[in-house]
Amino acid sequence: MSAQSTIPPTSSPSPAEPSSMGGRASKSSFGAESTMSLLVDSLKDRLLFAVPKKGRLMEKTLEILAGADIKYNRAHRLDVALVQNHPIALVFLPAADIPRFVALGSVALGITGQDVIAESTHADNITELLQLGFGKCSLQVQVPVTGPIQTVEGLSGGRIATSFEVLAAELFNGKSGIDSKTGKSTKVEYVGGSVEAACALGMADGIVDLVESGDTMRAAGLHAIHTLMKSEAVLITSKEPHQTLTPELKSLITLIKSRVAGVLAAKKYVYASYNIERKNLDKALTITPGRRAATVSPLETEGWVAVSSMVERKEMAKVMDELETTGAEDILIFALDNCRVGI
Repeated sequence: MSAQSTIPPTSSPSPAEPSSMGGRASKSSFGAESTMSLLVDSLKDRLLFAVPKKGRLMEKTLEILAGADIKYNRAHRLDVALVQNHPIALVFLPAADIPRFVALGSVALGITGQDVIAESTHADNITELLQLGFGKCSLQVQVPVTGPIQTVEGLSGGRIATSFEVLAAELFNGKSGIDSKTGKSTKVEYVGGSVEAACALGMADGIVDLVESGDTMRAAGLHAIHTLMKSEAVLITSKEPHQTLTPELKSLITLIKSRVAGVLAAKKYVYASYNIERKNLDKALTITPGRRAATVSPLETEGWVAVSSMVERKEMAKVMDELETTGAEDILIFALDNCRVGI
């Protein structure tokens, strides 16, 4: 007789062990409550707000959220965080994915770069609520400084390396896929990283890439011959709000926009206060016109007034010097922790 293997019958769970078929449906195979399933349940009746999940954009975004008093706890390795003091959930996504999620109404708000919005082809379905003043860069065509090609027209019919395939193809080939001026089709090839090395490696005649300071491009022996667009981080929403966005949640969009605008203004401006003789007031107001207008109040001393105004932080030393030359006295500068500026 040949030996036959036998499989012991499956034992029934002991009273101390939870049955995989019993209990709550959200139990995982390990018998523990699924954190993600609990989060999904918690997302009901919350406004979804997409933010970048890594890099400088994420760092600056989290600074703004802190300034806007949006408090949250993010569990380790989870890309969803529930806001504690508002019915909002933060969804951490790659910056390049955020335009699509916002345009389709999957999330109500998002923060990402204008460059990735343009590259996503969803720009027509997106409304920019605020420019945020960080993540500033330029999308440029770059070629070797000593190379034979020094114009965009000269690159027609050649090879372009880029991570911005849509915008690069539109620049060189238009909607028809062929340059209308030369009748040539330029090869646009996707390169995910280290785009600046493509020319030196013989992969491309030119590149289309983001430039901040330009140091990396200069180190690679490249220079710009054309700028497609300038970009910065923006707060965005969908032009057509999702049908699940209730009036209560929709009002949060206005609230968040107002708070973020206040945080940005507090970073950009300081509050200046000084006393000056009325005869010199007109000249002083040309120095401190304010965001909308300066506040002028009479003093007990006849012929003198007190002036208060918001001035740009980067100009405050110069403003103080100029005010002093006009005869202003008691010049004080106050930092702004937060404000509301009207939007």
